[in-house]
Amino acid sequence: MFNKFVQAVPGVPKIQEGYNPATWMLEISSTAVEAQLDVDFAEIYANSELYRKNEELIKDLSTPVPGTKDLHFPTTYSQDFFTQCKACFWKQYHSYWRNPQYNGIRFFMTFFVGIIFGVIFWDKGNKIHKQQDLMNLLGAMYSAVLFLGATNTSAVQSVVAIERTVFYRERAAGMYSPLPYAFAQVAIEAIYVSIQTLVYSILLYTMIGFQMEVGRFFMFYYFILMCFMYFTLYGMMLVALTPNHQFAAIIMSFFLSFWNLFSGFLIPRTEIPIWWRWYYWASPVAWTIYGLVTSQVGDKSDMVETTGEIPIAVKDFLEKSLGFDYSFLPAVVAAHIGWVLLFLFVFAYGIKFLNFQRR
Repeated sequence: MFNKFVQAVPGVPKIQEGYNPATWMLEISSTAVEAQLDVDFAEIYANSELYRKNEELIKDLSTPVPGTKDLHFPTTYSQDFFTQCKACFWKQYHSYWRNPQYNGIRFFMTFFVGIIFGVIFWDKGNKIHKQQDLMNLLGAMYSAVLFLGATNTSAVQSVVAIERTVFYRERAAGMYSPLPYAFAQVAIEAIYVSIQTLVYSILLYTMIGFQMEVGRFFMFYYFILMCFMYFTLYGMMLVALTPNHQFAAIIMSFFLSFWNLFSGFLIPRTEIPIWWRWYYWASPVAWTIYGLVTSQVGDKSDMVETTGEIPIAVKDFLEKSLGFDYSFLPAVVAAHIGWVLLFLFVFAYGIKFLNFQRR
């Protein structure tokens, strides 16, 4: 109808047959054509009968019929929370599957680092007869968790930063709420980390030579798994709390330095000044090393030769020199769950309430 109205204006050329009406309208209503024809389409339309009819139609359509109610939707989103979680999970699944660089490098590094540390600490798990043997074992656990754990923290940040950009657009469109998105990304990361940990644990456990018992291997796998999970969630959390992953990397390095210093390897907890000892318990790496060493040799009564002292049982040496008490192991297990949940909820909070989008 509007095309006919415009063509009725004196001097306006007729639209050619088969020509795109939208393109024709843009060309005809341009400033250059108006100047050429010496017309003002806005003024012509405002004084036309078509304008008055459209105004009346708008008024009629905007007046509700008696007895009608305002349009109302019972929920903000079209699907329930569980359906949103499922949809977001499959979205993340396909996104991660189509990112072979990230996952390929993740598993390559896991296998490579596992072999390297396995060779370096070959059969150290059976050698606990001297004080230096136990310190070597402590060093093996320290190196195994901190090196690859920090790699996980660093690698995940760029991935989360890219995914967050897509999330901003989809959230603005009302596709889903932030929490299903956050839980879905954590869930898909947990699957890949579980496989990563299984490969890493088998390599280290067999090459280091720990006692072949199902229970001990399960504890070893559990502590490595939870360690890699909180390292990964730590990286995700920092991205959610900062404007970009470059800024997140700076904060990551700062706190990782303290985690490293107060892990209990460079300085045993018994030798840390009392006013700084609280940070030992605030370092998740310290809990992991505590759990790994204690779960494998913390209950052994074998005698160990110590420097300048009479031989004592392994479990007594660990408790006296390093502060590792085997009876405290259940609390260490629970603490790992606490660290993972803490970083998970802070990540979800950052995704839900913080928006660093600039446009």
